[in-house]
Amino acid sequence: MSRPLPVKMDDAEPVQASLNSSYRPTLFEDGITTDEEDSEDHSPSESLLPKPSLSPLVVRFTPEDSYNLVYVLFFLMGIGSLLPWNFFITAKHYWIYKLSNSSDLGKEGERRSDISDYFESYLSIASTVPSVLCLILNYMLVNRLSPRLRVLSSLWVILLVFVVTTALVKVDVSNGRTDFFIGTLVSVAVVSGASNIFSGSMFGISGYFPMRITQALVSGQAMGGTLSSLASIVNLAAVEDVTDSALFYFLTADVFILLCIFSYLLLPKLAYSKHYMGGTNEGGGAASVVPPLRPIIKKAWLLGFCVFYVFFISISVFPAVSSGIQSVDVASGTPWTTTYFVPITSFFLYNFADFCGRQATMWVQVPGPTSRFLPALVLCRTVMVPLLVFCNFQPRDHLHTVLFARDVYPVVFNCLLGLSNGYLGTLPMIYGPKVVPRELAEATGVVMSFFLTLGLAVGSAFSVLIVHYI
Repeated sequence: MSRPLPVKMDDAEPVQASLNSSYRPTLFEDGITTDEEDSEDHSPSESLLPKPSLSPLVVRFTPEDSYNLVYVLFFLMGIGSLLPWNFFITAKHYWIYKLSNSSDLGKEGERRSDISDYFESYLSIASTVPSVLCLILNYMLVNRLSPRLRVLSSLWVILLVFVVTTALVKVDVSNGRTDFFIGTLVSVAVVSGASNIFSGSMFGISGYFPMRITQALVSGQAMGGTLSSLASIVNLAAVEDVTDSALFYFLTADVFILLCIFSYLLLPKLAYSKHYMGGTNEGGGAASVVPPLRPIIKKAWLLGFCVFYVFFISISVFPAVSSGIQSVDVASGTPWTTTYFVPITSFFLYNFADFCGRQATMWVQVPGPTSRFLPALVLCRTVMVPLLVFCNFQPRDHLHTVLFARDVYPVVFNCLLGLSNGYLGTLPMIYGPKVVPRELAEATGVVMSFFLTLGLAVGSAFSVLIVHYI
């Protein structure tokens, strides 16, 4: 917790979030948003090498992030940026109930259908494909619409869809399950598109701040997944009726979305935010043009590929494969094997490990942004696909061999998947806006979000093939 001092000297803490880095930030260092950099004008084509200050005797002051309040606000908005999607995918018992015959609720041996077998894959496609289009739109609007308009409008759209989703919990849709399924996919598409405009805009804004603020945003995203999975488990344990459980579950999401709206309205009022954001919330003006893409790609393409491939691998198996892995002792009929195994091993452990991996980047940033070891580690995550496929995934129509026939295996594999996703996915996200000139930081944050969402979109399509051929 920082002391509530009003101001601090600029040169007292030039690179706040990377003090514990074990690499020398040569190329990277000049991209850090320092206070000296605020007084310099760069063009996209200029070198990123540090330049001597033209006014070395001028002393400038930076407001301190008193009580880490700005960090907390970005953390909360990180929760809100992925929480809607996580609340949709972790409510598996509710969707199965709604998409099956309500009169057969609780009976074993319900008839299989394409909707139930491929629901997570359909959900992933419906959430990620529109997101790619929305992020392209968001990039084109970076200099045309203010972040305030983009963020608040997307949050209100998300809230509206979730209020409707909450209202439908107690509505009997047994005579129109296909219509409800289509409506659910449309809702997911709208929420995901709005969420990506929101998160892309927030990543862009965070690019103006020191790295610790971007790290707060990505850590909050992982916490959103952890909270949603934890809420699902608590509701399963505390409420027997599936609709009552879902009602409290979605009401929790409604409250968090409102909290995000309040957090963003508070953000520009803080002195620390005003210093780094400047006039970013005003929007429009003479600079209302699409940011140049070439200098961004030239500096950050490898980091973008790392983000893409990390999330491509993760969404290929989570949740479509991981949530289909059953306990090898499911025949025993115990609550652990029948009710809690999937919510805990697939959703909670993955999301908690993801949060731990993202939080670790607050203290350690290795490999560095120019290291070739970073993409090598990212490519090594490919092994997670066969590891999870050959666990006890059911039903199996083609690959009948189960190599990892013990419950401990999906526990370990999901933890590794989440931990590596959090750490290796966060590093390039926080590096990206720092390796370009400051005026391209917001646009680069949006581009990095585009690579992330593109990885999710391609991975979700690939997950359908994986599930089909198991």
